[in-house]
Amino acid sequence: MGMTITEKILAAHAGVESVKPGDLVTCDVDIALGNDITAPLAINSFEKAGAKDVFDKKRVVLVPDHFAPNKDIASAQQAKQMREFAVEKEIENYFEVGQMGIEHALLPEQGLVVPGDVIIGADSHTCTYGALGAFSTGVGSTDLAATMITGKTWFKIPESMKFVFNGKKKNRWISGKDLILYTIGRIGVSGALYRAMEFCGPMIDEASMDDRFSIANMAVEAGAKNGIMKADRKTLDFIEKQAQREIRVYESDEDAEYHSVHEFDGSDIELQVAFPHLPENARPVGEAKGIKIDQVVIGSCTNGRFADLRVVAEILKGNKIAKGLRMIIIPATQRIYKKAMDEGFFDIFIDAGAVVSTPTCGPCLGGHMGILAEGERCLATTNRNFVGRMGHPKSEVYLASPAVAAASAVTGLITDPAEVAGA
Repeated sequence: MGMTITEKILAAHAGVESVKPGDLVTCDVDIALGNDITAPLAINSFEKAGAKDVFDKKRVVLVPDHFAPNKDIASAQQAKQMREFAVEKEIENYFEVGQMGIEHALLPEQGLVVPGDVIIGADSHTCTYGALGAFSTGVGSTDLAATMITGKTWFKIPESMKFVFNGKKKNRWISGKDLILYTIGRIGVSGALYRAMEFCGPMIDEASMDDRFSIANMAVEAGAKNGIMKADRKTLDFIEKQAQREIRVYESDEDAEYHSVHEFDGSDIELQVAFPHLPENARPVGEAKGIKIDQVVIGSCTNGRFADLRVVAEILKGNKIAKGLRMIIIPATQRIYKKAMDEGFFDIFIDAGAVVSTPTCGPCLGGHMGILAEGERCLATTNRNFVGRMGHPKSEVYLASPAVAAASAVTGLITDPAEVAGA
């Protein structure tokens, strides 16, 4: 019996010829990632275990991005602990404010994650790197500590679910965010619980890398262990120039077994809006038409990449954001920030009335840079809209693509971008 791409990667890293769902394996890890919230807990466990050094100074990556630049004394203390640990252990891939970005945009940009990798991170959206054809998943801080010491971790091999996207996009505004929200809306937030979500089909082949990252990023919102897609020529063109390690391309065998196969037709997929308070509450944008919003956030590890900012600039150009609305735009990395600035996007954003932030996760997790007050509504390109996620427990967060978010900022109401920028 053949194996899926997820099974092949885990088998290779476990040093065995084959695996099947339910097997327990110990795998070598290519990258172990922590951020300013999760790394301090891991460092405490690391020191409690009596460890003297990390397993590999190049393969432990630390990124202060959630509360950075530090928002208060507590976050400053956490960042200081991580910084001092990085210096003491001579960790090569520690990214200070000024060099850092949102971790899941930064690591691919730096070539630190490549196809065929096994990557663990003490952050649930570590599944983003599946867009590169890597197995990547979130873990707890104690698991991160153990991996920082040993370079290994254990997994139960997940069942795989195949999601086939046939046909073509219904219109030019449809993005990867719409595909993944549509999928979660169909299967629910527990629909892929501890399974691998494997994405394929003509629409995935046509999707940009930025769209693929958005899709893989939100696999965890369906409960998945990981999201993944085959590394193709587009993937290699993206990663080869900055890859810091050997690239290993895997693909599923034709006779691989799947828990289930879900086929979608592109003509059925509209622009999506996820209503409060779950990503599974995804509906066509038309069903959200006219809902008044107080704030728009463009950014996060889901949609803060250059292509996202380009769409926002196209829609905002020559327009002003609605009176009484706040619009916050957060480029995901310093490189993206500089490129957007060089392209003139910042002039468009600021002339429209938006504010542009240094790279940070910020408002996505209710950290800073856009906390909501009681009764306020935000339309965000982020990945979660749980109760109190972005601030007051009586606020509301709606999730959508950058195109829908930008158009809605202009009108002050949730709006189809075709109404602002044409079909």
